[in-house]
Amino acid sequence: MAVIDHEDLDRVAAEALVRVGVAAVVNAAPSISGRYPNLGPMILEDAGVPLVDRVGTLVLQKIREGDPVRLEHDRVFSGDRLVGVGIRQDRGSILEAMESAREALDERFEGFANNTLEYMREERDLLFGGAGLPELSHSLSGRHVLVVVRGTSYREDLAALRSYIRDVRPVLVGVDGGADALLEAGYVPDIVIGDMDSISDRALDLIRRRRRVSTEIVLHAYPDGRAPGRARLERLSIPYVEVRSAGTSEDVAFLLAHERRAELIVAVGTHGNLREFLDKGRPGMSSTFLVRLRVGEILMDAKGVARIYPGRARARDIVLLVGAVLIAFGLMLAASPALRLYLDQTLNGIVDWIRSLP
Repeated sequence: MAVIDHEDLDRVAAEALVRVGVAAVVNAAPSISGRYPNLGPMILEDAGVPLVDRVGTLVLQKIREGDPVRLEHDRVFSGDRLVGVGIRQDRGSILEAMESAREALDERFEGFANNTLEYMREERDLLFGGAGLPELSHSLSGRHVLVVVRGTSYREDLAALRSYIRDVRPVLVGVDGGADALLEAGYVPDIVIGDMDSISDRALDLIRRRRRVSTEIVLHAYPDGRAPGRARLERLSIPYVEVRSAGTSEDVAFLLAHERRAELIVAVGTHGNLREFLDKGRPGMSSTFLVRLRVGEILMDAKGVARIYPGRARARDIVLLVGAVLIAFGLMLAASPALRLYLDQTLNGIVDWIRSLP
């Protein structure tokens, strides 16, 4: 059972909960606040996962990892102790809340526009001049850069790009949990960018131990210098460089690749349209909208790359296959006198036939 504090549960978070097979979700916050008809609650409902929300943040203090938890309609128990009461959502209540949220879309769009203008004023030097972006040991100039965010359909996108990654060898950039996505797919990220909140301890430990693999860490900090992930990196003795921005970590990844003159940026699992920006439910998503405009001339979604770059056999692979067949055939001839005799007779017959031609 997942006990979370996630206002406006978005699609990516809900799909992750369903994927790991949770039996139920207890949300301390409202799963649909009314700001936008977010998709997460309906995804849980379609998957048959019970949802109780608005339980209150105290439930996170009353329940510890591994505690036995059970639901009785809208009541949450830890063992025999009642630890919270919320609102049990069903299909009807979710649809009603989503309909109310749709009526508030005008206000939501206005807020999104205001946040966009505010971000442009505050971070114009970073957005248009790359001010504050760190220097990297990896050269991105003239290369393809693959930016991986652990978002919608990232597994399918990485699988579809296997031939592209093998042949082109782009610079692999994992945005927080995107580093885990790359490792799961069998790749080691060249660069990891993020506030280090969703990257796993396993991924960081692997990066720390594999010193010969020069994975660079770029810590994303708030404009005032706060960086919750800084203590984590220092505790693990992982070297890093830092960048400050009010935008999201994927924005920093795109801007860094663009300012370091990458030839092409391929996006995996990132937010691709306005509905996804709003579904994310954060003011910082307005920065993503602007950054997409900024880097748009070299940005391509993974699905587009997979369509124009189908898997194909390389010449080296064909030569190796033909060589293996010839070697196997030679071993068969060496081990079978009868096969050699048959082959000699067949070749002699072909030669006699050719000589008999006018």
